Amino acid sequence: MSGQARLTLFALLATLLTAWSLTPLVESPGWLVQAALLLAVQSLVGAGARRVPLARSLTVGAQFLASLLLLAVLFAGKAENPAGGVLGYLLTDFGSLFGQGLRDVGEFAIPAPTTDGIRLLLLSGVLLIGLLVDLLAVTMRSAAAAGLPLLALYSVAAGLSASRGGAWLAFLLAGCGYLMLLLSESRDRLAQWGRVFGGAAPGPVGGGGGGQAVAPVRTGRRIGAVALGLALVAPVALPAMGGGMLGGGADGDGNGPGGGTISAVNPLVSLQSSLNAQDNRVVLRYRSDSPQLSEQYLRILALDEFDGVKWEASGRPLTDVPPRLPNPQGLSNQEVRRGATEVRTTVSAAETYAQRYLPMPYPATQVDIGGKWRFEPVGRTLVGDQLGKDGFQNVQGAQYTVRSLLLRPTAEQLQHAPPTDPLVMNEYTRLPDNLPAVVGDTARRVTQGAKDNYTRAVMLQDFFAVSGGFRYDTRVSSGTGSQAIVRFLQDKEGFCIHFSFSMAAMARSLGIPARVAVGFTPGTKQSDGSVNVTMRDAHAWPELYFEGVGWTRFEPTPRSGISLPDYGGTDTPAAQPSASSALPSQNASEPATSPSQSDACPPDLKRLGECGTPVGGHDAGAGSGGVSALGVLGWAAGGLLLLSLPVLPLLWRRRLRTRRLAAGDVLLAWRELGDAAWDVNIPPDGALSPRRAAGRTVERGRLEGEAARAVHRVADAVERALYAPPGAAFRHEGLADDVLLARAGLLAAVSRGTRLRALLLPRSAARVGWAVSARWSAFASALSARLAAVRLPLRGRG
Repeated sequence: MSGQARLTLFALLATLLTAWSLTPLVESPGWLVQAALLLAVQSLVGAGARRVPLARSLTVGAQFLASLLLLAVLFAGKAENPAGGVLGYLLTDFGSLFGQGLRDVGEFAIPAPTTDGIRLLLLSGVLLIGLLVDLLAVTMRSAAAAGLPLLALYSVAAGLSASRGGAWLAFLLAGCGYLMLLLSESRDRLAQWGRVFGGAAPGPVGGGGGGQAVAPVRTGRRIGAVALGLALVAPVALPAMGGGMLGGGADGDGNGPGGGTISAVNPLVSLQSSLNAQDNRVVLRYRSDSPQLSEQYLRILALDEFDGVKWEASGRPLTDVPPRLPNPQGLSNQEVRRGATEVRTTVSAAETYAQRYLPMPYPATQVDIGGKWRFEPVGRTLVGDQLGKDGFQNVQGAQYTVRSLLLRPTAEQLQHAPPTDPLVMNEYTRLPDNLPAVVGDTARRVTQGAKDNYTRAVMLQDFFAVSGGFRYDTRVSSGTGSQAIVRFLQDKEGFCIHFSFSMAAMARSLGIPARVAVGFTPGTKQSDGSVNVTMRDAHAWPELYFEGVGWTRFEPTPRSGISLPDYGGTDTPAAQPSASSALPSQNASEPATSPSQSDACPPDLKRLGECGTPVGGHDAGAGSGGVSALGVLGWAAGGLLLLSLPVLPLLWRRRLRTRRLAAGDVLLAWRELGDAAWDVNIPPDGALSPRRAAGRTVERGRLEGEAARAVHRVADAVERALYAPPGAAFRHEGLADDVLLARAGLLAAVSRGTRLRALLLPRSAARVGWAVSARWSAFASALSARLAAVRLPLRGRG
């Protein structure tokens, strides 16, 4: 095996071994076999292109094109609405599937199901890294630099992987692959100097046999083994590094039978992508005996800590799930308890919904579910326990039953709530010191004149939902920090994250205990009595605490499908002139059935989920599929740019040749003839006279007849121009024709491969690099001279 072939093989292995670190991110590792086959084809194309040989840029272009075609063939027909023809697929289906993969990444927890979109992301990413490694290690002969794309691939895998049990193995495989690549290049470099010779080490004077030399390659192997060993052992041996890649410290996931804590997890990463998803898949189905389905929110968890950057769930101890959940915090008012109704809800989760927190109506009193679950009493949350070393219990495909209380507090009961428990007040009114003053000032201005916390809460809710001029828009950036709240109050555009976070922060500034709940709105009732909950039903809302009632839901978000609770005020939010939709009446008793979706809804609102939920798992609204004209033009422009890259040198040489010959200058014509010879591998030699250079061109170019005489005529014209008396002018009328005739003879005398190389990638294009280098040197010299001129007067003044 040649050195270049060996280097190609080890570049492929290094990429594949590093890609193995991505396997914990998805459920099935089968994509890795496909990646190996695609990488093999990509490497074979590169090896064949280098053997031709093609230029480096053409080699990379051929590998990229082959990889793109392989992906197109592999994923053909995988899109939901396949387009016809190869061009239609590349412009629509391929891009649509890539976008679906990005949405799946934001939706699914790790390990995610290997959907077609996620598989496309994995394979295209590995192929891109493989192409960079092959380019650097084999084409550019710099294996050390190839470690950068390998490190990028491993860093992405290590940063996203939730499991640390096999991290040491992934690091070992990636490190071994990189070391093998380095050793392969070193061996190839040594082989170019001849046989590696190790002489005998000098022994004692008069002693017997000397020591045996160690070959450099063997030394490199030992150094690599020692480096890998230290990298694996050091994190374990040093306690301070226990939190690193191999650290197995407490991660707050609730291991063990009786303890553990719930991690500070922010579940809002995928909320915006869920609201904007075109694939509005059903994630939950439920049946309930609740007499008021509009109150049947499925709550996941509560975010109760705000540090000025983000809202998150605080770390709290977990316990075993009791047969009967404890009484809700703060629910002590006997009238409210007597007016409550216990309802029964049976929930079925989709196989594609891998959420670790169990969606339940609030407040749940009893949960019947299989698997390993833990209970967090303060937030009344069920969280999946750890399953062995890899992964956690989640709700994927689960069927469970929840009994919960349907509370109906009245406005009078909330208005006359007793003073809040000091412990609750202290914990749930905390705000960061860097919270801008405009947040509290706006809250006090909006609630001016209110005498109690309930009235203040309703005035805050109405400010966002009715009177403040806010507009619901899911396309706004989903920042959650203090500055995001300030920007939201100024721009008055956002979605449920902005409304709920802002109202909770403003309520805390007024001394009202507040937190943010995350979950789903009630969903869409079906003809068989069941209710479908889809991705676009994802929602966030503020919960405010009132002593005697406990945590109470408020709705500041002006979004369709959301109803105000009975205690939420008497005013029905009206649509603002700039609002996306109006908030429905508070008297709505249940979700709308699927057939009631409006046919007159504009396509833009359908894409935002503002016209009711479509039937089934997909958006049936107009404008939800396909690709925009701008997207098609972008893809077409990119394709034309890619196809035009190989012909750019050809166009540049043609333009330069036309300019030189049109000028009628003898020296420019001579330079063009020299470049034409250079393109067919007859490099210029500035030490030769024009006559000897012409003879060399005729001899090495195997020119005969009229083509040879044309070269000598141009050389004679150059000699006359160079050695004529001052002031004499010469102009050869047929100079351009002679140059073109000589060039045609040069091209006809070489092989087809050399001719293609001369046309598509001419060697004379090196003059471009020389010109750029010369201009840069001139610019640097001029800049240095100018700086020196500035320094001299300054020194004289000093």
